[in-house]
Amino acid sequence: MSDLPISRRRLLQTASAAGVLGASSLGLINPARAAGLTIGLIYVGPRDDYGWNQAHAVAAKALKLVPGVKVVEEENVPETVAVTKTMESMIELDGAGLIFATSFGYYSPYMVDAAKKYPKVQFRHAAPLWSSKDPTNAGSYFGYLDQAHYIDGVAAGLSTKSNKLGFVAAKPISSVLSNINSFLLGARKVNPKATVQVIFTGDWSLPVREAEATNALIDAGADVITCHVDSPKVVIQTAESRGAKTCGHNASQAPLAPKGFITGAEYKWETIYKNYADTLAKGGTLPNMMAGGYDLDFVQNTPYGAGATPEAIKAADAAKAEIKAKKAYYVGELKDNKGNVVIPAGTSYAPYAPWIDSINFLVEGVQGSTT
Repeated sequence: MSDLPISRRRLLQTASAAGVLGASSLGLINPARAAGLTIGLIYVGPRDDYGWNQAHAVAAKALKLVPGVKVVEEENVPETVAVTKTMESMIELDGAGLIFATSFGYYSPYMVDAAKKYPKVQFRHAAPLWSSKDPTNAGSYFGYLDQAHYIDGVAAGLSTKSNKLGFVAAKPISSVLSNINSFLLGARKVNPKATVQVIFTGDWSLPVREAEATNALIDAGADVITCHVDSPKVVIQTAESRGAKTCGHNASQAPLAPKGFITGAEYKWETIYKNYADTLAKGGTLPNMMAGGYDLDFVQNTPYGAGATPEAIKAADAAKAEIKAKKAYYVGELKDNKGNVVIPAGTSYAPYAPWIDSINFLVEGVQGSTT
């Protein structure tokens, strides 16, 4: 898969240096005004990683079924100038009129600079980073996965026997902390005795540390494990081999844990991608920011596995219905994991108005450490 795009990048570099290749010499018109629409998707890792990249690849597969849409993809593109070459290749060689840059580190300076260089091409990035200072042909899209992690927590809270839940996380940034806190609040909704122990590995893809963290959590008594890393494959497989139950993240990991999988928090990128394609096909203008959760069908939960108890399934379904009905999933005072009051009493946590941007602490009941 990756050999072809690499050769395309090299072709672009060689031809550009010779002054013989460009959009005009290829006979391309403004891609967004062409009879069809070519969309480029760029992944930081393999498309079959059972995680972040696979979630986007699943959406790309659905996008290919849309009439008049052509999709070009490239995987294993690092967050360096390599992504610039990939974007240029997709535009110059394939006539892409819309680029999806799916990794956090692609945005600045790489995608921002590409948007300035190609003002007639639309660029969208899978993280809420766009601001009014950035090019108007750039933008962000995102799904409120904390909603789905809250549902995971509800199911986990009624599937645990030890009342100890484990969470393997990459970095203590807002979106990760929000997912951890939501998982704990979901578990506490149905099981007040539930606690969450989290281990931060330090980066998005560190398989050895992820395995070590999973084993450490299980050794400490956790019998349900979940995570927020790019590819949950190692976490899920390690937990399954140890007899622990699991909740997934990003995409479906159900096939990896036939005995212990409960459910998972998944992005549903195809909803966003199809919306973009339909808007451009109708001659419309893409929004610079697009974000949502269950309300816009941007997130979903993996179908229940053998690890989910009947009580867990019933409670999780009920909690999901409450979120869709826009009911707050927590009302009251919140303390951090050191006992300090950080959110005053009476505050409502409404998952249809996410708190990702304001949460920079672990709530009481979550204990964090690093490997």
